[in-house]
Amino acid sequence: MAEQTSLGDGPPSHRRRPAPRPPRGPNDIYVNTKTDFRAQLSRCRRLLESGEQKELRVHGLGLAIGRAINLALQLQLALPDTLLLSASTSTVELTDDMEPEGGEDGEPGTRNRNNSAIHIRVYRAHEE
Repeated sequence: MAEQTSLGDGPPSHRRRPAPRPPRGPNDIYVNTKTDFRAQLSRCRRLLESGEQKELRVHGLGLAIGRAINLALQLQLALPDTLLLSASTSTVELTDDMEPEGGEDGEPGTRNRNNSAIHIRVYRAHEE
């Protein structure tokens, strides 16, 4: 007869650590899936239109990659013929804290995993 597994035999639970971020500058925009898209778009437009920043760097990680791309394209659409985009991708190593299965008897551990990231430079086209 086949062995039955109890609910506690699944993979150990884990807690995700925040992704590492380089020092944040005034022109770095970190996009995530929880922040209101329109608020991020208006913040970026305000920074570009005020002349405070010559360029913005939009960063997206994992599921937020699509939102980061959309944000950069919406900025380019809002200011036609003035903005250029330059994108690069990378892989970010993330660390998860693993909870022990048997309560306090087991040892906690860590697990490393990789996630995709995009970095988009949004800058003004030079007027000639």
